[in-house]
Amino acid sequence: MTVEPGERTLWLWQGHAAFLGPSFQLDTHSTPVQCFVLGVDEMLTVRTSDGERRRRSVLIPARTAHKLESEGRVLFYYLDPRSAAAARLRAAMSEPPTPVAARHRDEATLTAYLNRPDPPDPRELRRIIAGAEAPATIDERIRAVMNTIVDDPAGQAGAAELAADLGISTSRFLHLFSADAGTSFRRYRLWARLLSVAGAVAEGVDLTRAAADAGFASASHFSDTFRTLFGLTATSVLTQGVRIVLVPDTAQIP
Repeated sequence: MTVEPGERTLWLWQGHAAFLGPSFQLDTHSTPVQCFVLGVDEMLTVRTSDGERRRRSVLIPARTAHKLESEGRVLFYYLDPRSAAAARLRAAMSEPPTPVAARHRDEATLTAYLNRPDPPDPRELRRIIAGAEAPATIDERIRAVMNTIVDDPAGQAGAAELAADLGISTSRFLHLFSADAGTSFRRYRLWARLLSVAGAVAEGVDLTRAAADAGFASASHFSDTFRTLFGLTATSVLTQGVRIVLVPDTAQIP
């Protein structure tokens, strides 16, 4: 099996996602978790409030408004902050964040791997991008909450209720969550819900039902959220023939 240059693929783990294919030419947006981007065929142009940079690979922090431009294929890799891979990826970037970090130390290896005729293994992508697995240093109380959100994205428990369950104040809970997750409690829940919808659609569930099951108030609420976070509509993704692949993985992110 060979990879067609125009093919778009979205791989999903529990709490992780990767996209490979021609650029969608996204509008300015910010993502709920950090995102690594590689220009597979050519350099990328990334614009933020601090100006414009042209690089082969960049790491965009969560909640950082940006616009990416590329005429070739791109790889987007979204990392669950529960994983130690998130910290290792930050350390792998040669240029420090301003706010966008750049030049992954193995970008040449990654580019060569993605230009092979065989389809890429998403686990190998993860290994090249973030290195070998190691235990994450996250407060176990916060890790438990994050696992609960991913396991039940439609859950309605708010920050105050979860903080009370942990025996800490709401402000302390939100501070700990943001520090460990690298994104806000609200944004992390949105991330979990979006991945739940994508996984359900991959299994044949219609978009309206998938959005409701994931906890969105309506299909339009899901669509508005998707566009705000990713710079294009979910319908645009589905109508352009994106192949969604669910990757077998362990239930808990190491």
